[in-house]
Amino acid sequence: MLEFVRFVETCWNHGDFNPLDRKPRLGPGVVQDMTLGVALAGANATNYVDEILEQARGVADAGVRAVWFGQRMDYDSPTLAAIVGREVPGLQVGTSAIPVVGRHPLLVSSQAQTAQAATGGRYHLGLAVGSNLAASAFGVPFDRPITRLREFLTGLRELLDTGTADYRGELLTVTPPLPTAVAGARPRVPVLVAAMGPQALRVTGELSDGTLPYLAGPKTLSEHIVPEITRASETAPRIVAFVPGVVTADIEGTREKALQQLAFYEQVPSYSRVIELEGATRAADLALIGDEETVAAGIRRYYDAGATEVVLTTTDLAGADDQRRTWKLLGELAAAG
Repeated sequence: MLEFVRFVETCWNHGDFNPLDRKPRLGPGVVQDMTLGVALAGANATNYVDEILEQARGVADAGVRAVWFGQRMDYDSPTLAAIVGREVPGLQVGTSAIPVVGRHPLLVSSQAQTAQAATGGRYHLGLAVGSNLAASAFGVPFDRPITRLREFLTGLRELLDTGTADYRGELLTVTPPLPTAVAGARPRVPVLVAAMGPQALRVTGELSDGTLPYLAGPKTLSEHIVPEITRASETAPRIVAFVPGVVTADIEGTREKALQQLAFYEQVPSYSRVIELEGATRAADLALIGDEETVAAGIRRYYDAGATEVVLTTTDLAGADDQRRTWKLLGELAAAG
């Protein structure tokens, strides 16, 4: 551990790696305070909300400033974020990511603003284009996804910025007859999109605050994602890189688990594309697995590639003890900044 502390201090003191200094310019009212974070998920919980609250308190105790929640088909991620943010003071909370297919901007705006008011301005909304799987759950077709994303963001942005909307697109209409602003939902909810393809990145750059790439390595970030979204953005966008990572001594055993758990993403075109762009063959090749120095150096590469924030996922791969060890590393990196 002493060698790790010296490693971090050397990087910080020489100005090589201080992620807390890499803050983009954002739109009016948008707060940037999620530089290092953790994605949380529960398994075999008696009460899912209680399990996530316990994890979130552990993350906060370790000195990590932010937690993110995926959107599955069971719990509601904005509600979960609102509960955690209210119960754990000072912790930033985000959802990554809610598919827009099968949903409407008015309902998502209401959810996001309610979470923002409940947390005192610490909520970050993450959206996704969606997939055939998500669309089939709602019984709707997965067609014209980029047009749907553009229209969804246009209507949502109007709702969040003005408290009403009068938008009529080809696929979506947003014309609420009553005011939609939620008292206390300030600053304006930041909106990010899990965009990685060129078309989605262009729409995301034009109409949101940034992107939430997952399994997109440093090479893919620097050569594809960051340049594409930056060209489309009026201000420097947030690049929140989601990266599988865990601090552990059981490198081989943990890598085997990563191969199994992440294999699903290799069948999804958007993920298989960025895995290939990175020069990797398996999703697990993108996981940061090893001791503190190894994982910290891996995080550094993402910041060097243009990430403004890094969120570690699947930190439970090697068990509870190594999960806490991983959180401790992130807390130390944040404190060193």
